[in-house]
Amino acid sequence: MPEVIFHIRWPDGVEEQCYSPSTIIHQHLSAGQSYPLDDFVARARAGLIEASDRVAAKYGFACSSAMDQLARIETKARRYTQNGARVICLSLQ
Repeated sequence: MPEVIFHIRWPDGVEEQCYSPSTIIHQHLSAGQSYPLDDFVARARAGLIEASDRVAAKYGFACSSAMDQLARIETKARRYTQNGARVICLSLQ
């Protein structure tokens, strides 16, 4: 199953490399796009859950790496409380 590394920039300017076990994340995030924080988290959640489900369909078990990545995104997102906080998807590779 082809994996995707997506690079993001958090509202404080910190860049992070994230992992998806499936190219399905391309249907949820676009390179160069800026998302309101809540929208980014919702899109990442939907994409990573769908990616994990694809792994489960193919191999018979969910992808713990996708769920770990989602947990890291959700945890970090809670740090940003300012109005108008945005996350930029820098690239998907």
